Amino acid sequence: MVEVHLNAVTPFAIIIIAIVALLIFGPKKLPELGRAVGTTLREFKKGTKGLIDDEDEPKKPVIEHKDTTIQQAEVKEQNNEEKAK
Repeated sequence: MVEVHLNAVTPFAIIIIAIVALLIFGPKKLPELGRAVGTTLREFKKGTKGLIDDEDEPKKPVIEHKDTTIQQAEVKEQNNEEKAK
C-alpha cells in the first residue's frame, strides 16, 4: 500500500508546477519571475536572520525608575503646597 503525505513536495509535484508556470507565463517571462522570487527569498532570509540573532543575545536588565518617580512626585507636591501658601 502506498502512503500519500499531503505536506510532502515530491519531485513530480515540482515538475507539474514548473510546467504550469511555463504555460501561464511563457518562456520569456519565466527567468524574470525566477530572479524576482530568488531576490524576495534572499531578502526574507536576511530579515529573519536578524530576528533569530536577536533572540541569542542576552537580555538587558530592566532599570527600575520607581524611586525617581516617587521623588519627582514629592517635589511636585512640595511645590504645590508652597504655591498654596
